[in-house]
Amino acid sequence: MEELKTTQTKTILVVDDEPRLIEAVCMNLEVEGFEVSVASSGSEALGKVTSELPDLVILDVMMPEMDGFETLKAIREVSNVPVIMLTVKGEETDRVKGLDLGADDYITKPFSPRELVSRVRAALRRAEMPTAAPKTEIRVDDYLTIDFARRRALVRGKEVKLRPTEYRLLYHLVSNAGRVLTHETLLRRVWGYEYRNEDQYVWLYITYLRQKLEENPKKPRYILGERGIGYRFAEFGEN
Repeated sequence: MEELKTTQTKTILVVDDEPRLIEAVCMNLEVEGFEVSVASSGSEALGKVTSELPDLVILDVMMPEMDGFETLKAIREVSNVPVIMLTVKGEETDRVKGLDLGADDYITKPFSPRELVSRVRAALRRAEMPTAAPKTEIRVDDYLTIDFARRRALVRGKEVKLRPTEYRLLYHLVSNAGRVLTHETLLRRVWGYEYRNEDQYVWLYITYLRQKLEENPKKPRYILGERGIGYRFAEFGEN
């Protein structure tokens, strides 16, 4: 029983240079059964990501020397570990920058312990969620091919790298080609029930997919929007 418990325990790396915040976050996570590791700088965090292999990283944006964005960029060069960014600004530009660099989520300070734990659990669920993708390759047309077996997309025969969240979103869109999926449906399926009111996530990741897959992202042929409702992947043969 003790061995089973150990294998199921998740380790969270908390990266911040504020001792009080670290203490509060660690206490809340430990109460919920998580193991917690701590780093007070970007370089220390990078070392622990590679040596300790945490299941999730909570990373503050505002840190001296190597800030959160620089740290995130360095982490993404060596690991796909889920990263939740902490920011005091809460500005759209900071949120978009973090997500664009590969963050999985962000939380604006001050935040409640309940919100933090909820976001951590949701991010861990997404990371563990195996997409029941068919072992098949879909050749949409001469320009775009989607290989579900290898979790990749090919544009003009060249592989396009997709992040896990981008892949999950594309999977649900393609699996329902021709059918409009509402913002709420996409949020629930891709991010989790806790994100049902976070429409900006859908918009942002749709933008990412269009930039990677569409010949002209401003005039998409594959990922189509239905104003005020949601998005659909063009029915095969529609283009």
